[in-house]
Amino acid sequence: QVQLVESGGGLVQAGASLNLSCAASGRTFSSTTMGWFRQAPGKEREFVAIIDRRGSNPYYADSVKGRFTISRDNAKNTVYLQMNSLKPEDTAVYYCAASILSMTRADYWGQGTQVAVSS
Repeated sequence: QVQLVESGGGLVQAGASLNLSCAASGRTFSSTTMGWFRQAPGKEREFVAIIDRRGSNPYYADSVKGRFTISRDNAKNTVYLQMNSLKPEDTAVYYCAASILSMTRADYWGQGTQVAVSS
């Protein structure tokens, strides 16, 4: 069992940066793929980024490539999403996920943190 708690969301202007954190509980964190997803109002949840258990081979959605960076610290049971050059279209609730099964499915989800980007 893995429990996930996100933090770091907020309201920023376009071009600003935010760093999201996801603290995980459970002994299996270091052996689990981790990722971030987001859901904008009126839209389906979409994949943002994923990182393997060793913190290698990050993979990003085309919409965030070059602007967002996913990383993890297995000693702290935490995964991060550094978001730079934020755009209004990045506005969404961001969810941390563990044990990624596909681009839309995961075994465990956090409760989400709101990110709002004003123009």
